[in-house]
Amino acid sequence: MDVHALDIDGAFAFTPPVFKDRRGLFASPFQGAAFAETLGKPLFQVQQVSHNLSSRGVLRGIHFTATPPGMAKYVYCPYGQLQDYLIDLRVGSPTFGKWITTRLGADTARALYVPVGVGHAFLSLADDSMAVYVMSEGYVPENEYAMNPLDPEIGLAFPEDVELVQSDRDLAAPSLAEALERGMLADYALCRELDAKL
Repeated sequence: MDVHALDIDGAFAFTPPVFKDRRGLFASPFQGAAFAETLGKPLFQVQQVSHNLSSRGVLRGIHFTATPPGMAKYVYCPYGQLQDYLIDLRVGSPTFGKWITTRLGADTARALYVPVGVGHAFLSLADDSMAVYVMSEGYVPENEYAMNPLDPEIGLAFPEDVELVQSDRDLAAPSLAEALERGMLADYALCRELDAKL
């Protein structure tokens, strides 16, 4: 397993070996020993596993969870291709407002650890791309927030040859400045403390 820290504190990419032959491929996107060695603890107690399928051009997010309770995620793409985005939404973080992007797909089996307080979005680059989420908390609608991924203050970059398709919820989501004003964003220290306890 190749593991590297991302440019957002507490976020990591895990890329396992992918074994290909004439039948297809085999990979293990999550390996407990590699995770525990990297983060100094085992994976959080899993409360929910979800997945979605998206057509080419579907942009989901930026999504994040009210903190507390907060939620950490382990995300990968077993089919198709996703351009994945992590956005640091933790007030007081040294990388607050910074975003990074990573390509996820079956060909690499790369997975991302998304710590508490970090926003998540992705753009589907192929029809029927699947995102799988392993989560530290179950889905509670009133705790789930969205932020506008087209907010110029955040400045996410998308491929020019892809026509974006968004949900009504994401289209109407507040900007970073509005989310700050409404008190939707959590304190960095609290997020790190909750993440450490998972």
